[in-house]
Amino acid sequence: MDVFLKDGKVATRNLTPGISVYGEELIEQDCEYRLWNPRRSKLSAAILNGLENLKIKNDSKVLYLGASTGTTVSHISDITYNGKIYAVEFSPVTAKKLVQLSRQRPNIAPILGDATKPKEYLNIVEKVDLIYCDVAQPTQSELFMKNMNLFGKDDVIGILMIKARSIDVIQKPKKIFKQEEKKLKEKGFKIVEKIKLEPYEKDHISLIIEKNF
Repeated sequence: MDVFLKDGKVATRNLTPGISVYGEELIEQDCEYRLWNPRRSKLSAAILNGLENLKIKNDSKVLYLGASTGTTVSHISDITYNGKIYAVEFSPVTAKKLVQLSRQRPNIAPILGDATKPKEYLNIVEKVDLIYCDVAQPTQSELFMKNMNLFGKDDVIGILMIKARSIDVIQKPKKIFKQEEKKLKEKGFKIVEKIKLEPYEKDHISLIIEKNF
């Protein structure tokens, strides 16, 4: 995975030199790099916290659920410069910014859609190598599994960002994380790595998941 450490900070090689996506710092060394802010991107936080089992190749096909304005999407776009990112976002207002980003970065395909209803974009998205899910709602594990089953290749890798407070504001996050892990295992998925996101994100965990069937 083309991710670099620059002065103790995570960075990606800028696919569009001279252009900053969300105000991140650009640094020029052997080429131009974009510093990847862990307080703006959960994936950057997971990498800084020791994430090991996420392999993204330069030609990977990615389905990104909960793309928002494209902060993390843009860094994955740097990494998969010969690949494709199908970026699903539910909010029309937010999706407009995603469309603008895709004009600068042709490997991003923005989709205005509902990740809980993946059959609605079945005719748009091909089989993918990676499914990234950052949808803060109570059914986040269920919608992730639906998309994995529909769009994942046999050797697909999934990354699920679980926000405990979006599932239950009363129960302890540790209990919620175990509950969500159990759901995944019962449906035949294998959890290969778990990374907590503190101090960058409170009550979040990142799960790396494979199909186990």
